[in-house]
Amino acid sequence: MNTPKELSYTAEHEWVAIEDDTATIGITDYAQGELGDIVFVELPGEGDSTVQGDPFGTIEAVKSVSELFAPLSGIIIEANTALEDQPELVNSDPYGDGWIIKLKVADAAQVEKLLSAEEYEEQVSS
Repeated sequence: MNTPKELSYTAEHEWVAIEDDTATIGITDYAQGELGDIVFVELPGEGDSTVQGDPFGTIEAVKSVSELFAPLSGIIIEANTALEDQPELVNSDPYGDGWIIKLKVADAAQVEKLLSAEEYEEQVSS
């Protein structure tokens, strides 16, 4: 399981990379491994808003469909449209080309509620 130390995580297996007031969000290596071969990602639209903890889309694998939960509240400024034709990027490169959305963070204080890499690893190994 790859868990980059520079990222933040949620209990629902999303990762977050924050640069200024922009958050790039995807699902973790652990999550993509548990899901199996990803065949479809439902992406929200640019300009849609997210609320921390609420669903913002779904990810469909051969064996299941799972909701994607917003790690932070904000406005979506970009969705990874490459996933429309290549959803398997989430499997092959979850922290790179397999990112899902970018959003303008509404409340920077919410970042404090995210898990560190160590806390996330503890959660998935228990």
